[in-house]
Amino acid sequence: MLPTPPGWFPDPWNPGLVRYWDGRQWTPSVAGPPAAPTPAPPLPWRVAVGGVLALVVPLVASRWLLRPLAGQSVPAAVFVALAGLLAYGPTLWFWWWSSRRWGSGSIRTDAGLVARLADLGWGPVVWIACFLTQATLVIVVNLLRVPFRSNLEGFDDLRDDTTYLVATFVLAVVVAPLVEEVLFRGLIQRSLASTMPQGVAVAVQAVMFGAAHFDPHRGVGNIGLILVLSGVGAVLGAAAMLTRRLVPGMIAHALMNGVAMLVAFNT
Repeated sequence: MLPTPPGWFPDPWNPGLVRYWDGRQWTPSVAGPPAAPTPAPPLPWRVAVGGVLALVVPLVASRWLLRPLAGQSVPAAVFVALAGLLAYGPTLWFWWWSSRRWGSGSIRTDAGLVARLADLGWGPVVWIACFLTQATLVIVVNLLRVPFRSNLEGFDDLRDDTTYLVATFVLAVVVAPLVEEVLFRGLIQRSLASTMPQGVAVAVQAVMFGAAHFDPHRGVGNIGLILVLSGVGAVLGAAAMLTRRLVPGMIAHALMNGVAMLVAFNT
């Protein structure tokens, strides 16, 4: 009979406790059962409303604030950096403020920003699901002749500006996945799930995610784009709900944006 390897086992003399076995004998080391982690308090529906406002209002305002710079000799990279700061800065502040106002005070816990080694595998799996969903919805939108315009139109006009490409790539592949996953799949979806079934919360935040990409310059082409991105938002929301973490969705989001930009800049 093989000897029992060292480790913690149920204490033979004290039910409910564990005692350490060193491989030869029981030691005096006794411990209670591991304490269950304290769950983060549910976020109220006001977080969803505030989160949408924290993203939409700065996005609209940034277009007006940056318009005077469009005709000036401002480096494209500086323009992109200012646009990212104005668009996403208020969202990051709202994340911090809502965590202290309604949450546990831990911004990582309240948003589900927890990483596991397995996320390196789950991220690409979620990305494949997003890609298949996006491709399917693009085909459906085209078959139904729904107006559709990509949100990557016009990027190739500045493909020769290396600093612009680098700044845009960092914004789309690093900043946007972090901020948007925290906002939509973290704060908004979690707050909606406190007042409605999780499946409905996933669907609602998905539509919000798609609608957040509305741009007046695309006109009716926004309809098809919002439908396609809503489907992607549903996949990312389902991944966050099933894994209870945001990192797989962030990896998938980064891959999706990165591949799309590489295709746009090289065609």
